[in-house]
Amino acid sequence: MPGENSLKKELGLFDVFAVSTGAMFSSGFFLLPGLAAAKAGPAVILAYLISGLLILPALFSKSELCTALPKAGGTYFFLDRSLGPMVGTIGGLGTYFALTLKTAFALIGIGAYAALFFDDIPIKTVAIVLTVIFMVLNIVGARETSGLQRVLVAVLLAVLAFFVVQGISHLLFVQPAAETKARFSPFLTHGIEGLLGTIGFVFVSYAGLTKVASIAEEVKDPERNIPLGMMLSLGVTSFIYVVGVFILVAVIAPSTLHSDLTPVATASGVISTWLPAPVALALIVAAAIAAFASTGNAGLMSASRYPLAMARDKLLPERFARIGRFRTPTFAIITTSLVMVACILLLDAEKIAKLASAFQLFIFILVNLAVVVMRESKIASYDPGYKSPLYPWMQVFGIVTSLVLIVYMGVMAILFTLGIVLICLFWYFFYAAKRDLKRDGAVFHWFSRLGERQYHGLDREFRGIMIEKGLRTEDPFDEIVARSDVIDLTEQCSFEEVLEMASEKFASRLPRTRSEILDRFRQGTLTGETPVTKFIALPHFRLPGIEQAQMVVVRSKDRIVFPSDNPATAIDERETDIHAVFFLVSPDQDPAQHLRVLSQLARRVGEDGFETEWMKARGKGALKEILLRDEHFLSIPIELGKVAFELTGALIKDLTDFEGSLVAMVARDGHVVIPSGDTRVCSGDRLVVIGTPEKLAVLNRKYNVNRE
Repeated sequence: MPGENSLKKELGLFDVFAVSTGAMFSSGFFLLPGLAAAKAGPAVILAYLISGLLILPALFSKSELCTALPKAGGTYFFLDRSLGPMVGTIGGLGTYFALTLKTAFALIGIGAYAALFFDDIPIKTVAIVLTVIFMVLNIVGARETSGLQRVLVAVLLAVLAFFVVQGISHLLFVQPAAETKARFSPFLTHGIEGLLGTIGFVFVSYAGLTKVASIAEEVKDPERNIPLGMMLSLGVTSFIYVVGVFILVAVIAPSTLHSDLTPVATASGVISTWLPAPVALALIVAAAIAAFASTGNAGLMSASRYPLAMARDKLLPERFARIGRFRTPTFAIITTSLVMVACILLLDAEKIAKLASAFQLFIFILVNLAVVVMRESKIASYDPGYKSPLYPWMQVFGIVTSLVLIVYMGVMAILFTLGIVLICLFWYFFYAAKRDLKRDGAVFHWFSRLGERQYHGLDREFRGIMIEKGLRTEDPFDEIVARSDVIDLTEQCSFEEVLEMASEKFASRLPRTRSEILDRFRQGTLTGETPVTKFIALPHFRLPGIEQAQMVVVRSKDRIVFPSDNPATAIDERETDIHAVFFLVSPDQDPAQHLRVLSQLARRVGEDGFETEWMKARGKGALKEILLRDEHFLSIPIELGKVAFELTGALIKDLTDFEGSLVAMVARDGHVVIPSGDTRVCSGDRLVVIGTPEKLAVLNRKYNVNRE
């Protein structure tokens, strides 16, 4: 269950797409193409294409890290847990200030296009007003913020799609082919060096793609939605960048394009044959404003999660970690908004924002390195739902290309990056390091052969994240519960007696003797590997040579007594009684799935009302039903007067309504039957059905089952 300081998971696939896309479209398309064309000539098209390819290592690396560790603060959290708090401080504070600065610049950028319609518009006043509006929306909730983001991105993409279609039509049917060809000759006006320098210059157009990592904690089903949303966003954005810039180069004379700060508006005036010029211009201005506003909105949402995550880890004052009444980081959002207002009023944001892009490349180097560290640390609970392809060469490629691009961005960019690093180090040593952090990164697990500085709390934290993430679709949790043996005790027993009973059950299913199984469980208990908390214990181990996980469930009406002479399992009797023990043995080849099943048990037991339901349950079937009770489970009683009574006498294999689901078990006369296709349904049975929420909803409606 989410804690008081957890953020609500309410963002879906389109929200991820909208945040990523909205964070990319602003200056990258509406401002930079003309300036970039002055550096590379027509080859600017190739610069945008190559930049889109060069962002792939960062995309793959962040996708892997997000699906393993979907926590607020994204980049900061990854770097802290992989490379340690010092690097985490550099990544967190540095990215926060760079992102805040570039977000302020995006809001100021609205004025460049708004000025095409409104003379003497107070640009900074408009930017500050927008900052306040976005601040309020962010405080109210991620759903409201992402709702605005969806609208802004939808408007932006619709207008840009119209621009691309109209531009291609103009080049095919209006503009002479000879004129178009002349605009691209010569192609490499400034040679290879000019192209490389321009790649670094326009690379920032894609940097916003990975901002979604900072809100990963608020994404539903992050293992699917984050990688897929980012990939869809990159595909759409790359297409519009490349085709759109091709149109700009083809229709605008080089002498005009190279000094044009509103090139899309200029091109719109040339290709506008379907609409009156003022209407076409109004659409482009609307799209530009939507682009800059979406960048500002997404930037504020993303930036505010950095101080939240750092405060949770004592790297910033605790106030930043507080969650407000709307389950959003109110203080962090307000502070970030004030910093943005200060940037708008006091700084030449454009120049510093461009320099901050070099720091972003530096962060990409660290992110790629973080994936290597996490993989090589061999922490079992590092369990990404998406793994970067071509590991580790993809990460090596990302590190090398980022270094090359930083070099081509010039001395000032390098000095700016070093300056940010020094400021962050100053904060770490004079504030954070004095806060008794008591943790190190996964890098020390990688170098564990040195025998020092492993932080074992990292594995515990990652297991906690696994509980928050829940199971994957392919995990056989429901089948494991359905096949499990149940021991229901009415009298007080010692844990040793329970171990012996459970080992006897396992011996009939596993290729090991009762004594061997008993020894393995005892070993885990003695070494402290058996989780023992309020109400439950989870003895477990992995076994080679088996294909399916097996479980024995124990419920005791009276307490189970643990050995008080063993510090690993001794419990303060005043605080808790153990009434549930879940013994789990899993195949050795998939340790991550073993941990996810354990995490699901812990998640289910931690839900409100579980203890009461567990103690009141009647019969072994009811105990299994309690463990299975979620959106993937339905219990259908075969009772006189119920709709499902019509199934009496039917064979399981003939239940056509149940196709696409699984009748996992049948509760009959106080016993549990694991059915085959030839099992016949009897009056008084209770069918336990497992399936997708959609399929179970259909069965629920047909058989009028109360799922409460």
